[in-house]
Amino acid sequence: MDTDHTSTPVSLADFRANTLTNVVQREIERMILSGELKPGERLNEKAVADKLSVSRGPVREACRALAELGLVYQIPQRGVFIQEVTRDDAIEVYDLRAGLTALASSLLAPILTPEMAQQLDSYVDQMQDAAEKGDFSRFDPLNLEFHDYIVRSTGNSRLIKLYRGFVKEFHLFRVHGMVQRGALLESNEEHRQIVSALKSHDSRLGYENSFTHVSKGKERMLIALDNMAKAGSRDAGDKIA
Repeated sequence: MDTDHTSTPVSLADFRANTLTNVVQREIERMILSGELKPGERLNEKAVADKLSVSRGPVREACRALAELGLVYQIPQRGVFIQEVTRDDAIEVYDLRAGLTALASSLLAPILTPEMAQQLDSYVDQMQDAAEKGDFSRFDPLNLEFHDYIVRSTGNSRLIKLYRGFVKEFHLFRVHGMVQRGALLESNEEHRQIVSALKSHDSRLGYENSFTHVSKGKERMLIALDNMAKAGSRDAGDKIA
């Protein structure tokens, strides 16, 4: 029996539906990462569809994709919920990110160009200004771009894909460890040390400085989570009293 191995052409309607789903996915992702949708909160498909002026179909498709990224989870008969990140989840993601970030620096150090060094210096200078003003909303995207620039400058496509997959989940809880001015300044000094190692073309030092930076970020995050838990316990005690 003959088998037709040709692919079915993608219709314009299919293309538009896929594009719409991608747009909806990006918007829901933004709502999650910005905190507009809270961890543990049930995602109201109809409300999101109404807000974006779309049908519920693209919202459902977007939620399936977001579930694969780990940003939401589905409970049969109950709906879609925003992922809640536990302390153990945070530790695991920080540890994995430390290894990937360190690997990227070790790969980039030997091939760092003056133009790359100049761009990294620019990021650090901008973050310094934001840190001195205690402006986390400005510091945060610069910090993410700084690390992404190092990773993508390696030219290693598999490393870039792995790293970016972790960053979305990482962003769900990293805010807890980086809200104070002192933490921002400390973090940016570590950035300077990473850039210094890269400029020296020292792969080993680049690896060590990057690994140490993310590890210290994990410590700052855990301390902040512990403080939040203690504050929550005190508030609960006050309400009971």
